[in-house]
Amino acid sequence: MNIPFLKIATSILTFLTVIILVNTRVVGFYELTDKSLREENTNSGGTKKVSMQDAMFRANMERTGVYRTNGVNKLKGLKWKFKTPGEVESTPTVSNGVVFIGSVNGLYAIDVNTGRLKWKSKTNSEVGSSPALDGGVVYFGGSDGHLYALDALTGNEKWRFKTDGEVRSSPVVTGGLVIFGSYDSNLYAVDIKTGKEKWRFKTNAGVLSSPAIFYGVIYFGSFDKYLYAVELNTGKEKWKFKTEGEIFSTPTIAEGVIYFGVFDTHLFALEANTGKEKWKFVTDSSVLDWMISSPAISDGVVYIGGLDGLYAVDATTGKTKWKFDTVRAVSSSPAIADGIIYFGSNDGLIYALDINNGKELWKYKIEKLMSSSPTVSDGVIYFGRQDGYIYALE
Repeated sequence: MNIPFLKIATSILTFLTVIILVNTRVVGFYELTDKSLREENTNSGGTKKVSMQDAMFRANMERTGVYRTNGVNKLKGLKWKFKTPGEVESTPTVSNGVVFIGSVNGLYAIDVNTGRLKWKSKTNSEVGSSPALDGGVVYFGGSDGHLYALDALTGNEKWRFKTDGEVRSSPVVTGGLVIFGSYDSNLYAVDIKTGKEKWRFKTNAGVLSSPAIFYGVIYFGSFDKYLYAVELNTGKEKWKFKTEGEIFSTPTIAEGVIYFGVFDTHLFALEANTGKEKWKFVTDSSVLDWMISSPAISDGVVYIGGLDGLYAVDATTGKTKWKFDTVRAVSSSPAIADGIIYFGSNDGLIYALDINNGKELWKYKIEKLMSSSPTVSDGVIYFGRQDGYIYALE
């Protein structure tokens, strides 16, 4: 997250004081120690301190996909796998030694060490949304149109909020609000304590894209082909940007720039404050491409999957730095940890690449399609796949 602060350097010899305003990006996978603290954006753009037990889709509110944890440089193999009744499209969230992930019949809480079930939600709705945790509560959406809030320790329901469409958008929690989209065309802000609506923002088609937040502004895409910027406090539109394709991809934000993929083959970079286009990147697929994959960004490079592989794109110029070819499409969103980028492909493999040059470090055969995205925590990679299994690799 971008947090402005003053760095003061005093020269005794010249009696001059130089004040430098620095924007420091703090991104993080919220690793779980009771004493650890992180800083997060508030409604006004200030900061507050919260426990690092909180966790969410794409690792943080800016959805960078960067996990500050140990990665898997050399693969040992399967640590465990857990069977659910059907396809797993939800991306796992890890908090306090528990993996939270959705499947066709609800949300599961699984012990990270043993792979054993701790609890399952009493809701039997399909859960394609990826859960967010905040203050000991887990939030997620269901195909029945509800946004659920459950006690993270017990799975007991605290409240549910009804929309008029499926909720596949993954929620984000900040400033006492949980923000998420619904296929009923709305973006919602709901009070985390009461489960009551604070405001809603209407688009002209379904909202499957998950919201990203940067300095009091929410950014998300809609199937009406617009990328929206909406004020967190009020739900009022700040700007919108028209594309030529539906937006399923979740935007990521770094250094005041928004990056997102579109069904029209493009990866866009926009100025976060104005919505002005900086550049757009087109894949070199020989057929019409789409970008369901959500981008990750680290050290000035944007990573995103397309129909023919994973692309690494310079965040400043929009030019290709390297590309890793796959036999089939990459709809899974890449995760970054410890200098390695991880992603799944529809060729039935999960890959680990050197983030600097795209060199393959290892791959693991999963056979089935993978639309769930990997999550990395303490040297273990967690993901689901369409055969109904949830995997932990180490």
